[in-house]
Amino acid sequence: MTDRVGSEATMRGGGMRSRIVSMALLAVFCVIAVKGASVAISGPAETGGVSAAFEETTARADIVDRNGELLATSVTVYSLFADPRAMMDGGLIAQELASVLPDLDVDLITQRLSNKERAFVWIKRGLTPRQRQAVFELGLEGLGFREESRRAYPRGTLAGHVLGYAGADGQGLGGVEYAMDDRLTAGGKPLALTLDSNVQFSLEAELAAAVGQYEAEGAAGIVMRPQTGEVLGMASWPPIDPNRATEISLDAPERLDRASGAVFELGSVFKPITVAGAIDSGAIRPSDRFDVREPLVIRGRKISDDHPIAGRANITEIVQQSSNIGTIKVAWQMGARRQQELYASLGLFERAPIELAGSARPLVPTDFDELTSATTSYGHGIAVTPIAFAAAFSALANAGEYVEPTLLMTPKRKRNPKRVLSAPTAALVTQMMRQAVTIGTGKQAEVAGYRIAGKTGTAEKPIPGGYSEDENICSFAALFPADRPEYVVLIVLDTPKAGVDRGRTAAWNAAPTAGRVIERIAPILGVEPRFDAPVRSGPQVRSVSEPRRSDL
Repeated sequence: MTDRVGSEATMRGGGMRSRIVSMALLAVFCVIAVKGASVAISGPAETGGVSAAFEETTARADIVDRNGELLATSVTVYSLFADPRAMMDGGLIAQELASVLPDLDVDLITQRLSNKERAFVWIKRGLTPRQRQAVFELGLEGLGFREESRRAYPRGTLAGHVLGYAGADGQGLGGVEYAMDDRLTAGGKPLALTLDSNVQFSLEAELAAAVGQYEAEGAAGIVMRPQTGEVLGMASWPPIDPNRATEISLDAPERLDRASGAVFELGSVFKPITVAGAIDSGAIRPSDRFDVREPLVIRGRKISDDHPIAGRANITEIVQQSSNIGTIKVAWQMGARRQQELYASLGLFERAPIELAGSARPLVPTDFDELTSATTSYGHGIAVTPIAFAAAFSALANAGEYVEPTLLMTPKRKRNPKRVLSAPTAALVTQMMRQAVTIGTGKQAEVAGYRIAGKTGTAEKPIPGGYSEDENICSFAALFPADRPEYVVLIVLDTPKAGVDRGRTAAWNAAPTAGRVIERIAPILGVEPRFDAPVRSGPQVRSVSEPRRSDL
């Protein structure tokens, strides 16, 4: 009995050991199968510390406009990686991948996958769900996917230069994305900008139309609220699509932000500022008259007027008819020291304090002598960014107070206005600019009912060794309504061309462009037209498709 029992026990013990060994082998095969499936489907996530190399990141905060309209957000994409050590033939796998990812560089990927010393290489980042599924269905070994957060800009080129863009790893590389990288990387509630998407769209549309109509090389535009410094619209042409920014060459013209990252000699838009400074300092009186009949010669340079004025011109006529000679004599009365102090107080000697790292520094004279004092008085010999000038010009619309421009909607932001001119002086010069629009060089900027005040600016474009004789930077600075300014608009056109029945100065291009912008944005901003004053005769042209013709 005992032996039998012992024999039976021995037999039972042997059967148990066989079952244990079988289960162990089955477990090993299961592990291998799971491991193989993991490598073929999910990639070598548990091999060589690859998964440990990935750090979970917080989704980047959205960017919205002042009304909550989405401008930038983060979406989930899939990035394909590989472990070359788990592959038999890297070249074959590269060719298989190219069958579903046609833009893949087969030679480059083959080189990467053939390096058996590496445990991790990227194949392609930012795959769509459909692309991911196509790769998955190939069933190739050694591949894996990682879910990543990728930046998306649903409005395409809208405010592209302002927004900037983010790289594949989520880091800000331009515009607000770069300047506010820490805030955006922290996640949380959306970052609200001062931009109004409707104003921005209108501004960009009219800049594009102007570039086409006047054959300009580039353009910039600003819409500001002078009382707060809030930028409602800031555009540069050619536009840039942030969704494609990493694919665009570094020297492509659309990479240049002409509104904040480029400086221009803006010409006669400086004249109202010079006149305001001279009046405010007591150097001249509004009733003073100046002889502007003869050109001035300064250090061998002859300076004349494009719109000659017979006899002695008063200050209003100097602004209205854009007299270089008269403005120079006004500046000389003010003196170089006070002229420099004026420009400095308006931020024209420093980069604009806007929330963009690419805000460019101005080019200013190293010495304010008789010639530089003369030329800067009418916007030559000093180059500033459009946003810097728009902020300076806004002081005239804000009762003489300068407020730094901003792109951020911060309800608790302190305005900190700086008094640079007296309110009466600002109002007086505004009325001078109103006449420049009604009967002066800015007539084509007029929009019935909106009472625009403004000034044209035409500057010869700098070239190596001097200035071009047939290329201009044309600008128009405007504020409206003139009797109670609420908004400032600045238009800058780079090298517009003359055409049939039109010249190439600002009166023919920048002024009508500003008028079209104002006509589009005024209803958006809630500015009611008022028709309590006579409207000049002639057809009113007020659309992108309807070009204006000069009656100068």
